[in-house]
Formats: sequence, C-alpha cells, structure tokens
Amino acid sequence: MQSLSTSSPFPSQRHCLTRVRSRSTTSLHHGFLFFSRKHHLQSLKCSTLVQQLDSIPEKEEAARFMEASKKGNLVPLQRTIFSDHLTPVLAYRCLINEDDRKTPSFLFESVEQGSKGTSMGRYSVVGAQPAMEIVAREHLVSIEDHEEGQLTEEFVADPLTIPQRIMEDFKPQLIDDLPKAFCGGWVGYFSYDTVRYAERKKLPFHGAPFDDRKLADIHLGLYTDVIVFDHVEKKVHIIHWVRLNRFYSVEAAYHDGKHQLATLLSRVHNLNIPTLSAGSIILSPCKYGSALTKSNMSTEEYKDAVLEAKEHIQAGDVFQIVLSQRFEKRTFADPFEVYRALRTVNPSPYMAFLQSQGCILVASSPEILTHVHERKIVSRPLAGTIRRGKTEEQDLFNEHKLLNDEKQCAEHIMLVDLGRNDVGKVSKPGSVKVEKLMNVERYSHVMHISSTLLGRIASCSSCRNC
Repeated sequence: MQSLSTSSPFPSQRHCLTRVRSRSTTSLHHGFLFFSRKHHLQSLKCSTLVQQLDSIPEKEEAARFMEASKKGNLVPLQRTIFSDHLTPVLAYRCLINEDDRKTPSFLFESVEQGSKGTSMGRYSVVGAQPAMEIVAREHLVSIEDHEEGQLTEEFVADPLTIPQRIMEDFKPQLIDDLPKAFCGGWVGYFSYDTVRYAERKKLPFHGAPFDDRKLADIHLGLYTDVIVFDHVEKKVHIIHWVRLNRFYSVEAAYHDGKHQLATLLSRVHNLNIPTLSAGSIILSPCKYGSALTKSNMSTEEYKDAVLEAKEHIQAGDVFQIVLSQRFEKRTFADPFEVYRALRTVNPSPYMAFLQSQGCILVASSPEILTHVHERKIVSRPLAGTIRRGKTEEQDLFNEHKLLNDEKQCAEHIMLVDLGRNDVGKVSKPGSVKVEKLMNVERYSHVMHISSTLLGRIASCSSCRNC
C-alpha cells in the first residue's frame, strides 16, 4: 500500500492525504497544507501579448502588489488563459523533458465517482522545479533552498517540524479569484517508516527492515510555480508566488515576479511544444508476457507471515494487519507513458505522477486518507470490494451481494470504528460524526463500500497533527 500527501504554506484552502493501493513494501505520501483565508485581495495578473482571459493596467497591478506586500511576504501573480490548446499531460511534458528523470515535479488529476459511473474532476494541477526541497533519511534532514543556493543539514527527532518551522515565516496573501484547488506549496511523499517519528520508543529506526532501494523516508518540494486547469470553466491558471524576503525592495520583487511568471507562461505557449506518443491501447495484458513473478518474498515466506499475523490478531495485539509484497518487472517503458496508460485503464479520483530524485511514483487510487478544509477534517474509510458488472442489472446484483457479505461488511465497520477513533484524536469533543455509512461507490473496474467521517479540528491541533 502506498500513500500520497501534500502540504502548503501558500494561500491554499485544502489539505489532503490520499492512499494508493500498491504491491510495494514502501509507502509514499503526497500532501498539501493550506491556510485559512486571512486577507482577500483582487487577483494580481500580469499583462501579456499572449491571448489571455483577464488583463488589468500595469499601474493598478503594481499598486495592488504594493498593498499586498504591506500585509504579508508571500504574494501571488497570476495569468489566466484558455485551456483548449493544452492538456495537463502535455503541460507536464512542456515543463519536464522526456529524458529528465530527476527533476522534482508532479501532475495531479482526478476522475470523480458518480451514481452512474465517472466524470472528469474539475481541477488538474501541474508543478515542477520546487524552490526548496526537504529530504529526511531517518533523523538526518537535508534542506536545499534552490533560490538562495543554500544546502543545510540537521539532526532532528521529527523532520515534520522543519516544514512547519519554515511555514511560520510565511505570511501568504490570498486573492479572491484563485481557483479553489491546490495553488502552490509542499508536495512530496512520506514512507511508511514515517510512523517511527511519532512512535520513537515502540518503533525505533534501528528495528526497521533493510531498504534495498535506499529511498528517503520523506521528500518534500516547495512549489512556487503551479499550473491549475479548471475543466469546468475551460481555463488554465498560471501562478507564481513571490517570496518578498528574497529581494532588497518590493519593486525588485514585483519585476522579478513578472519575469518569472512570463517565463512559466512561455513554456506552455512555446511554438515547439513537445509531441506525445500516440501509443496503442490494447486492454489485454496477457499479450505482453507472463504475470509478475519476481518478489521480495517467496510463497512460503508469505504464508508464514500470514500465520504470524493471525497469531497477533488472535492474541489481541492488533485489529488488522495488511501484509505487503513487492513485485518487480523490468521494462523499457517510460514512467510517464506508464502513467498515461494507467489513467486510461484505471481512471480514479486520485491520479498522480510524482517525480523526485531516486523515486518516481505512478498512482491511481479511489481512496482519500485525510482531507482538511477550514478546520474540518474528513476521513473516508474504503473497504469491501466486488467487480463491476457488464450491465446495470449486474451492477445492482453485485451491489446487493456486496452489502450482504458478512466478512466484507465486518471489515468495513471495523475501519469506520478505527477511523472515528483517529479523527477524534485531533477533533473537538463531540464534533466527530458519521456523515455517510456504507454507501456503494462505482469505479472503472470495481465497486467499494464507502463511509464518510467528519470532525472539527481542536484549537490545539493543526493539519500536521492530522
């Protein structure tokens, strides 16, 4: 199982963690942290010769920037253009060359679940080349500020205090017409071993399994350049965040910000936009060789692990154990082309292509782990699965069968109880409630039982606690 997590010190409004089902032993997270609205300004948009949907006079724009600089040190500049000439996939390839497998970058897309199937989610988000990176390997944390050209290292008990400390210095200025989506901030992953920072006595790092891939335990990038697609209004928001404390004057910051925004816009308006392979869609995996056989565990080792897990459950040590098994297959396929294929074969609410040094994550998941918005926390347990039918009648039959499966329902109720306990740890007493219980959601290949848990975050808690 893998997880995605995000975190943002910018005027963003949402924080979410998504869970990705995987056969890898290492779990990845990719997350956003967003801030509540403190200041509302009209959007700051640079004039351009390129066709755009909004334009304000230079003097008025500069005046608004100066006003914002008096209230904070992180100010957005934005341009809005038509989206009919561009797709999120093509925009990502405009920012990251095909042979570049190291530059930190991401693409987030979504296909929303509905009663009769799926539809395209409203927003897609693209980002590349973060202004800052945080990499944690056990308790050694590297902090690289690309804009300042500085690299520092620290030994800390909990690396999550580092981005929190950095964000304390930011005073972002929110603007009225930024899209209600992720508009900049922290994006990255957290491995399963991140739990060892919270449970240092019970789960010290010296007891962790050997990682033959030498992946970082945490990798976060601070993205100040973001492209947001609004599929409903057919617009693309090009956004650049100006860090005022990097400049000797507000005027210098403003002019540099305009230049950076123009550069970002030119990359997606380049006349030499890269081409994407048309590919060939053949939904018959059996034509491409045998099933995955190379694993980090033998069949007997896995069976022994199952027996040991049962003993722990019977002894009352745990409620549930999810055993992971990593399968491998060597391929000449480009990772981004794998993502393009996955989004076609398995469209899901949370699709992601996440690239960092030494790791590329391709994900398509129906499940959100945690979502925080305006101090409201949402958790959506997803357990209980059955295949989709070929007709509406078969879907209804399978749905009835799923909801009457004693084992599937028992597993789901257990996760709801555990979820209520987890949400309650960071919520105000009495605020936790089950908004939806055991609804069936249909996805491209399967149906899941889903519930929705809500809570109001306590005054002593934050997104980091969630």
